[in-house]
Amino acid sequence: MTQTNLRNLPAILNALDDAYPDSECALHFNNVYELISAVILSAQCTDKMVNQVTPTLFERYPSVHDLAEAELKELERIIYRTGFYRNKSKHLKGMAQKVVNQFNGEIPDNLPDLMSLPGVARKTANVVMNVWHNEASGIVVDTHVGRISRLLGLASGKSADKIASELEAVVPREHWIRFSMQLIDHGRAVCIARRPQCAECQLRSLCPSALPSEDTL
Repeated sequence: MTQTNLRNLPAILNALDDAYPDSECALHFNNVYELISAVILSAQCTDKMVNQVTPTLFERYPSVHDLAEAELKELERIIYRTGFYRNKSKHLKGMAQKVVNQFNGEIPDNLPDLMSLPGVARKTANVVMNVWHNEASGIVVDTHVGRISRLLGLASGKSADKIASELEAVVPREHWIRFSMQLIDHGRAVCIARRPQCAECQLRSLCPSALPSEDTL
């Protein structure tokens, strides 16, 4: 599939704004330390599960300084349900240690420094910049955004980085932050991977992948 539907992009963006005017990050957090930790945990895990685990995590380690001193075994027990818990524990502690030792205990506020932290790739860094700093540093591509962008004919890549590059080249920058969150909401509510609700979809007339309605069968 190639980018075949760019002519409909303005209408798609308008439809998303109409359908999801209040889309926001689904992760629960009170500060940037909690946000970056939650995003690290969200890799290969649902936001719902992360939100179930983080209250215990942040009660035990209320600051980046506390997390930097964490015992890995205890950290692993707390985050076990998020999957890949050994690697995530190392990433969380490594991130916290570098923040304490090299950034005076302050989570960096720019992409290069964020991406220098253990466990923080471009997607995680973009979430922090987009959500906490309200700075459109890049389009965040998760499974929903990647899948729906391809279905809409707005992207053809298979990797998240490739899809992000394709989308950033055509989606106006002022839409970058909300575009990702709107597609995530749409993927959860309507364009569900295993049972897409095409008959109820606000984007149906703009989507080349829409299933035919029953009255056309």
